[in-house]
Amino acid sequence: MDYKSYTHPDYFNIDDLLTDEHKLIRKSVREWVNRRLKPVIDEYNHEHKFPEFIVKELGELGAFGPYIPTKYGAAGLDFISYGIIMQELERGDSGIRSVASVQSSLVMYPIYEFGNEEQRQKYLPKLASGEILGAFGLTEPNHGSDPGSMETKIIDKGNHYILNGAKMWITNAPIADIAVVWAKDEAGVVRGLIVEKNMEGFTAPETHNKWSLRASVTGELVFDNVKIPKENVLPNIKGLKGPMMCLNSARYGIAWGVIGAASDCYHTALTYAMERKQFNVPIASFQLNQKKLAEMVTEITKAQLLAWRMGVLKNEGKVTPSQISMCKRNNVETALKVARESRQILGAMGITGEYPIMRHMMNLESVITYEGTHDIHLLITGFDITGIAAFK
Repeated sequence: MDYKSYTHPDYFNIDDLLTDEHKLIRKSVREWVNRRLKPVIDEYNHEHKFPEFIVKELGELGAFGPYIPTKYGAAGLDFISYGIIMQELERGDSGIRSVASVQSSLVMYPIYEFGNEEQRQKYLPKLASGEILGAFGLTEPNHGSDPGSMETKIIDKGNHYILNGAKMWITNAPIADIAVVWAKDEAGVVRGLIVEKNMEGFTAPETHNKWSLRASVTGELVFDNVKIPKENVLPNIKGLKGPMMCLNSARYGIAWGVIGAASDCYHTALTYAMERKQFNVPIASFQLNQKKLAEMVTEITKAQLLAWRMGVLKNEGKVTPSQISMCKRNNVETALKVARESRQILGAMGITGEYPIMRHMMNLESVITYEGTHDIHLLITGFDITGIAAFK
């Protein structure tokens, strides 16, 4: 397929709401995706391998922690720029966007927000450039949607802590140089730690046989009496608020990112429907296919407007976790529905690697689950509008 002919749907002239800088950033990332990612992503996906060359290149592109100030080696952009970058990367592949999301929102963000100046200077420039890669350890084998019940613990030994426990379903884990890990202290208070790859007792086995996000690396973080220097503890946060703030940042990026996957599927379906003929006419002339295409572009437009408004509120410091939650849930569900409908338009061709739809669809089955499942996000909205928690 000619991915270089891609144009994103903009039915309500949303580009008019973007600055020239936003459009320049989008153009730059889109060109990188077309040139470096699109030609090889299906091969990496088939081989269940991560294209490691992208890490340094994403750093050079400014895709890691783009909203972090320039004094720490990042781009110092606004949050709409961050969303646009995630959207263009996910047009390429959700797994690649996941790598950038984790590095930005789950590793750089907590170090910047909750760390001290020494920690920021030590880690952020190397993370921004892609010199080192990070992971985020919250989910455990027995605790996913209920992180407050985590079993990973730290014990104070005077001038250091001893860390024991395990985390699961961790993007970047086997290849990460550092991990921001959340564990309970002896008082049961959740603390954030920076764990380095070479620390004795720290291992990160890879998770194999995934049918989704196959071009990103997933694994476990296992801690067996790992000695953590006290200077590696994030000093400016205690409790579950810390990891929840990180997840809000990641969910924000996801809500933008999945629009890229949806738009790629829609563009593919529209192009195919205009070119494919049955009964001597393009299949785009059939009423049921027009219905599918019209519904797809409508839902994408709604997702775009929701993401744009969320970005404005985030830039103004006004966005709420519940608003981010609603946007993440809605936009991921929209993207998955668009992928499925697009596959229908392509018929049997929709399942082949010649087109990106099936890969997007499989990836989105993970995206609708991670950073808060579809159902949990519904309950977050329910709690917000009723004041009654349904998940405690």
